[in-house]
Amino acid sequence: MQVKAAQVWHPQALAGLRVVVAGGCGGIGRHLVRQITTLGAKICVLDLPESIARHGQDLGECVGMNAKEPASVQAAIDQAAERLGGLDACANLVGYMSPARALADTPVEVWQDVMRGNLDAAFYISRAVLPHLHRSDRASLVHVASGLGSWARPMFGAYGPAKAGMILMVRELALENAPRVRVNAVAPGAVDTAFLRGGTGRSDEAAPPTLDPATYGKMVPLGRMAEPQDVSDPMVFLLSPASRYMTGQTLQINGGTYMP
Repeated sequence: MQVKAAQVWHPQALAGLRVVVAGGCGGIGRHLVRQITTLGAKICVLDLPESIARHGQDLGECVGMNAKEPASVQAAIDQAAERLGGLDACANLVGYMSPARALADTPVEVWQDVMRGNLDAAFYISRAVLPHLHRSDRASLVHVASGLGSWARPMFGAYGPAKAGMILMVRELALENAPRVRVNAVAPGAVDTAFLRGGTGRSDEAAPPTLDPATYGKMVPLGRMAEPQDVSDPMVFLLSPASRYMTGQTLQINGGTYMP
């Protein structure tokens, strides 16, 4: 039997990949955009106009978007596809959490806001981008969920349930869009970004974090809190041909704090 020569993935395989990065002005998003741009991808960043004004100057093409509004998402995705001449991949980093509060004490309006900014936004983005991705022969959709979507912890209110919904949504989308589009997710633990200060465009990024990195790091088997590249590297993998036989998966990125 003739053995087929192995195809070795090389970072240059991202050259020319047309990628829309939703939430690309955040701490992880900025790192991801610069990383895949260096690898030759063509990028369009979608984010809140105030976030683009603050962080979008060196990120290339940017389009304002309110991820809580389906019409805004659809218009932004379509504009990104027009600017890039089509889309091959989408990375969705949109999301935020409310201040610590027991679920039973969470006001209805806070629950609804967190759901809209996480689960609903992921649905709107997926629905808008998938028709474009189905026209590509190397399509990949990557969502950012959270370890809290699988590992229940107290005082995270609506955020954990919202991310749990995203993880199941990724599996459904993977089944419904195979084999044309691969759909996967990453689920980080705590990452030292503006997210721990309320979120990009929603807080003072120079303010002290709500979770002390040094204290948190003592509880992590790998001995530290995650940095943006710890999350962006696995996202690059999922966007690339290196993960060509993976779909419906959620990669847990937490330094060993949670091992499903």
